[in-house]
Amino acid sequence: MLNKTAKLLTGLAAGLLTVTALSGAAFAQSVNLTYLIPSGPENQVIADEVVKAFEAANPDINVDIETRPGGSEGDNLVKTRLATGAMADVFLYNSGSLFQAINPQQFLVDLTNEPWQADVQASFKPVVTAPDGTIRGAPARAAMAGGIYYNKKVYEELGLSVPKTWAEFMANNEKIKAAGKVAVIQTYGDTWTSQLFVLADFYNVQAKDPQFASRYTANEAKFATDPAALRGFEKLQETHDAGFFNEDFGAAKYDDGIRMLAAGEGAHYPMLSFATTALAQAYPDNIQDIGFFAQPGDEAELNGLTVWMPDGVYIAQTTPNLDAAKKLVAFIASPEGCDAQTRAGGASGPYLINGCTLPADVPPAVSDLLPYFAEGGQNGPALEFLSPIKGPALEQITVEVGSGIRPAADGAALYDEDVRKQAQQLGLPGW
Repeated sequence: MLNKTAKLLTGLAAGLLTVTALSGAAFAQSVNLTYLIPSGPENQVIADEVVKAFEAANPDINVDIETRPGGSEGDNLVKTRLATGAMADVFLYNSGSLFQAINPQQFLVDLTNEPWQADVQASFKPVVTAPDGTIRGAPARAAMAGGIYYNKKVYEELGLSVPKTWAEFMANNEKIKAAGKVAVIQTYGDTWTSQLFVLADFYNVQAKDPQFASRYTANEAKFATDPAALRGFEKLQETHDAGFFNEDFGAAKYDDGIRMLAAGEGAHYPMLSFATTALAQAYPDNIQDIGFFAQPGDEAELNGLTVWMPDGVYIAQTTPNLDAAKKLVAFIASPEGCDAQTRAGGASGPYLINGCTLPADVPPAVSDLLPYFAEGGQNGPALEFLSPIKGPALEQITVEVGSGIRPAADGAALYDEDVRKQAQQLGLPGW
């Protein structure tokens, strides 16, 4: 009887050990992270591929993807969830001025000393740095640039070279116009497209005055009175006054601009480089004809690219899964994470992570960006990544300047007033 009892207890103990072991394994596999991204099919497909690759490399962690609206509605939702402690473990959000607006010092985990930060390019770190000097994010996507698309066939036909100065650019435009072609495509039917000559010129501003962004934020520098900053407005006026635009520039829309560029109806289109994806999808037979260059300044030796920094990926201070969340962020900021993004969304621009590469067959408009990021190349963030101030009326003002309604100097002065209102609303000192 005693032996039977002992055997029974031994069996129960073994069973309990088995159950405990299984429970331990199940527990190890039950770390669940939530990852919040902006809605949209492109965001979703990229996030799906990144999570799939991450989970394959980390079988003990499951990631549930959540989506949120974009635009101001999404901004408000992110702020609310952070403020109420209801934020996802990891989330994708803007870098630069909008990052500063979510109070990163209070709500985001400090990632300054994570090992992978050594491979993040220096140009990105300032746009995810909190006011206390700590780095709170990692780059989550490829960078894009503001500059000028050009039709390579038109350039070849007319024997033109990519300009390094504004004077060379204007000389090219004269030759294109003389050949009976549209030199510069403008599409003010979508007013936001009118801003590019001003916004993409910021590398040239910063090259002349490296402290412009901080002085501008402190109300010590103005577009109307700083000669380098005023040049963006002047360039817009000069191209209009020279008659380089398409006749329907006031009504044409972004899609018209893409079509005209692809078809060679227009030679130049100032734009953000995200348009490469639209060009590749809508005009795959023409994508090899399209190149891209930085908006020229007045001195060839200062030629460089204005860069729109990628979104950041961040960890909420409230996460109960900090170690797993750090693993996900580290994966996104790794060559394996870059590869997953490229598989899902194609190659739209350079990643700001050392070791990340692009396929050899990227479109010319993408490969043209790479020298600006290589050793010896020159690039710098757009103003909106260095200052929290961006006036909401800029696109209306640049439509007026680009349409010949308002001179460049008046437009710059009006924009300074637009900026003043926003700076005061933000409560910035010195305004």
